[in-house]
Amino acid sequence: MGDFADEGVFLFWNFPEYMIGRKEGIGMAVTIKSEREIELMREAGRLLSIVHEELEKIIRPGISTKYIDKVCEEIIRSYGCTPNFLHYQGYPASVCVSVNEEVVHGIPTETHIIQEGDIVSLDTGLIYKGYHSDAARTHAVGQISAEAQKLIDVTKQSFFEGIKLAKAGNHLYDISNAIAAYVAPYGYGIVRDLVGHGIGTRLHEEPQIPNFAQRRKGLKLQPGMTLAVEPMINMGTADVEWLDDDWTVIAADHSLSAHYENTILITEGEPEILTLGK
Repeated sequence: MGDFADEGVFLFWNFPEYMIGRKEGIGMAVTIKSEREIELMREAGRLLSIVHEELEKIIRPGISTKYIDKVCEEIIRSYGCTPNFLHYQGYPASVCVSVNEEVVHGIPTETHIIQEGDIVSLDTGLIYKGYHSDAARTHAVGQISAEAQKLIDVTKQSFFEGIKLAKAGNHLYDISNAIAAYVAPYGYGIVRDLVGHGIGTRLHEEPQIPNFAQRRKGLKLQPGMTLAVEPMINMGTADVEWLDDDWTVIAADHSLSAHYENTILITEGEPEILTLGK
């Protein structure tokens, strides 16, 4: 689930770098997970990857977005886990189902029926023994346009381009800049109002992770950090608007939008993607 970018341009990022493991200024602590915590997050991620695999199987024309939510909650609870989106800050469902121009946080309803040619973003997460996982995928419904498929593919690949830089010793904004550099030649709009985030015993932890280019370096990455990296890319403008439900975010020009997210672990070597099946 995308975190809301702070007003201004990441106001607390104008303060000294995040302090690892403790608070300083108005920044919250960036937590370094222990080996035990990492194992719990691995399992939370593994289970969420299964949830997404199962949800992909049910995507077809004619089903309601509420049906997707029902199935999602049932799968999560079948593993003895808790849907971490449900009632989070008042959100009323276990999965965000965002269709076409909806960027994120679409609320599932019985009346919203997905159609042939739609693209549908599913963003969901779970809690396993106190630890959170978070991941998003955008799916084609039946046959979609070549332009829509390209948007989905570029958004997904931008994630993988970003995490090539997610290595201990590199800086947080290396990830942001790599995502932005990959997307730029396509002329798409990179959403700026919502960003990725740290994750652990809370769904949204520090740091915030923008998907657009940054002038500063950001904090230095360390082994044991767990991050939810999630490019949100619009076919047209980067600008977004909120609907009257105060949750659903749409592209301001009503162009298509895609979303791809995984929870990752910073290691001594390559990053480990916790929410991607083998």
